[in-house]
Amino acid sequence: MEDLYRKIIEEIGEDITRPGLDQTPERAAKAMKFMTKGYSEDIEKIVNNAVFPSDTSEIVLVKNIEMYSLCEHHMMPFIGKCHAAYIPNGKVLGLSKIARIVDVFARRLQIQERLTKEIAETIQKFTDASGVAVVIEAQHLCMMMRGVEKQNSVMTTSCVLGDFRTDPKTRSEFFSLLRLGLHAE
Repeated sequence: MEDLYRKIIEEIGEDITRPGLDQTPERAAKAMKFMTKGYSEDIEKIVNNAVFPSDTSEIVLVKNIEMYSLCEHHMMPFIGKCHAAYIPNGKVLGLSKIARIVDVFARRLQIQERLTKEIAETIQKFTDASGVAVVIEAQHLCMMMRGVEKQNSVMTTSCVLGDFRTDPKTRSEFFSLLRLGLHAE
């Protein structure tokens, strides 16, 4: 990967030997490996049996999970927040595991729509929840730094499964809880 970054730097017309750039291919390769580490992570090991019995059946919502990803079309970052909720059905997921699930899928080349769905389906898989809802709000540098250059645009995606999809009251409660925290920031 270092050789490829060296070639890219040379192709844009830079001198790879000048101070400041001489170590860049190595640093860029390490950064890319970190930003795409989700490919080498095993979701089963990440969750690590952190699923616990529970008799609660009310919405569990984790808001404002920071997430960073790379758009698969331009390999430029998109940065935002993920809000994930589920309705337990006899078991709950360890709190940190929700953020770790977000990171596993965000640390891959992505489109936001698929990322949202992958997170929701994974929470569903491990919890057998009555419902799962995931909303992601993100700013895409491929739209901000190039192309149409719209600095204040935010993309919002959602994936709702189970009761959040079929029960209008449950869906409404989720979006109401989500708005409560968003306005408080």
